[in-house]
Amino acid sequence: MKQITLRALACCFLISQLQVEAFAQQDGDDQQAGNSGGVIERYGRNAANNLGSVIADPDSIPLLRDYSPVTDEILQNPPDSDWLTWRRTYNNLGFSTLDQINRQTVSGLQLAWHQPVTPGNNMPTPLVHDGIMFLYSAGDVVLALDATTGEMLWRYSHDGNAVTSHKFGIALHENKVLVPTSDLHMVALNARSGDVIWDHAIEIGNNTGYQLRSAPTVASGQVIQGMAASFVPGGGFIIAIDLETGRETWRFNTLARPGEPGGNTWNNIPLEERQGGSVWNTGAYDPELDLVFYGVSPTYNTGPLLYPLGIEGVSNDALYTNATLALRPNTGELIWYYQHVANDQFDLDWIFERSIVELEIEGEMKKVVVTAGKPGLFDALDAVTGQYLFSVDPGLQNLFSAINPVTGEKINNPNVFPDAEEIRTVCPFYQGGRNWHASSVNNETGFLFVPMFEVCMDTLLDGTGTLLSSGLGTDTVPVPGTDGNYGRLQAIDLKNRELAWQYRQEVVPASASLATAGGLVFLGYLDHGFKAFDQQTGNVLWETQLDAIPAAFPITYSVNGKQYIAIVAGQLNLHTGIWLGLMNQFTGFVPETPGAAALWVFALE
Repeated sequence: MKQITLRALACCFLISQLQVEAFAQQDGDDQQAGNSGGVIERYGRNAANNLGSVIADPDSIPLLRDYSPVTDEILQNPPDSDWLTWRRTYNNLGFSTLDQINRQTVSGLQLAWHQPVTPGNNMPTPLVHDGIMFLYSAGDVVLALDATTGEMLWRYSHDGNAVTSHKFGIALHENKVLVPTSDLHMVALNARSGDVIWDHAIEIGNNTGYQLRSAPTVASGQVIQGMAASFVPGGGFIIAIDLETGRETWRFNTLARPGEPGGNTWNNIPLEERQGGSVWNTGAYDPELDLVFYGVSPTYNTGPLLYPLGIEGVSNDALYTNATLALRPNTGELIWYYQHVANDQFDLDWIFERSIVELEIEGEMKKVVVTAGKPGLFDALDAVTGQYLFSVDPGLQNLFSAINPVTGEKINNPNVFPDAEEIRTVCPFYQGGRNWHASSVNNETGFLFVPMFEVCMDTLLDGTGTLLSSGLGTDTVPVPGTDGNYGRLQAIDLKNRELAWQYRQEVVPASASLATAGGLVFLGYLDHGFKAFDQQTGNVLWETQLDAIPAAFPITYSVNGKQYIAIVAGQLNLHTGIWLGLMNQFTGFVPETPGAAALWVFALE
């Protein structure tokens, strides 16, 4: 690893001028793109960045010298000023208590600073503590920046000669920055200098095809990371690494093994044919319950599971796909699970963020795990027991004709089950009515805000499909009777279990949502737009045009009493590429020529 040591970095350029070629992602997502029915530009992997690391001398830089440890207590009760984890808090709400920027003042929001970052494919989340911003940038590069100016403090480049993949971000704990890398390492960096404390290579045997995509979760002395494994025999897993030693503590296999609990739910196929079970998203953590909550994706080997065998004691439910797992963070013990959808034949994952919300259930305040898969249908579970509580359906899906009010079992719509003779329209299409674009929740009002997509697919079980082993062919189509709007921001009233307002437009969302105590929701769009909405009404209160697509996770933070809103634009990903193709196919949309990848940071004048 190339390395430069500097005592003062004030005059350093953040990023050298270089071009990074985007390579097609050679995994299941790539096969999806090829089967989308649209004009698809593929995103996913980055060429070598050719950058070296820049190590800082913290004694010569006050911000680094004064950096305070991010303790367990701080992670559990973060200062209002900080954004310390992927969705700011362990409960994955994507909500900030800051309110300087609010419904009355947001019209005065102006660009505070703008800093180029490494070009390439990514879906990043900046983290902020003590006035320092930490960013996983494209190409396995980590940047430490002055959060008020964007000035670089240090830079870590994991391996400047490697092809890399896009990720959600990193984690903080004590004096460490924890970084999942494209070559399947977990690296602990010194937050003050950028130097390596330890570097753990995750053991994968002789298998290939694994990926680290999500940001880590820190809990009970462990850094916990999900592993994606789209076509890997035996499937994915969740791993814990000791924060002090950098050694593996435990791993939980996300696909049930033959002879183990749940092993009889795979139509008796052998372990090597059980594939998928990827863990794409960051887990939520409840310190009081001492549980971490993760979602598991479906399998692409759907052919052997298409129909039940009719053997007593054997099913085709395919555990633990499309399930929420509650694990003990220090041991990996499975405390409970809930499978939202059994035997998914459409790749409509129930994999996204698990948000822990406090709601009144039958007169009693409970911690509730709220989550939705690609169908856009939200389930609520008791965080202690995994008991099903309720669902809210935004109305995009036609997969299920009913939901059992006691168990939450989804009753399949027989008119959309894969058929070899009849073309059947399934809503939503395989990218989902929602995807990685995370929701945000204002726990005080009970409102949840989720970016959504209004597109369906015509399906035929004709052997032409390349993603699912059933051979299901798909052709992406607009929603029947569409009014020409494909993008939606949907507000859901969780307290009353009903839909609130929705904002719809032709061009689809490109970012996660961000909610604040100022009564605002921020969201980025494929046409380079970045908007602030009124949480109560859905009215647009402020908007600006960036010079690139903000396909990332927006955050807010404050330094010295001044609140900032930050988002990366111009680092794209496979899903952005698919939507660029579909928008062009359906509407003729072509975005403006983008500027360089950069951090955009806004504040009040």
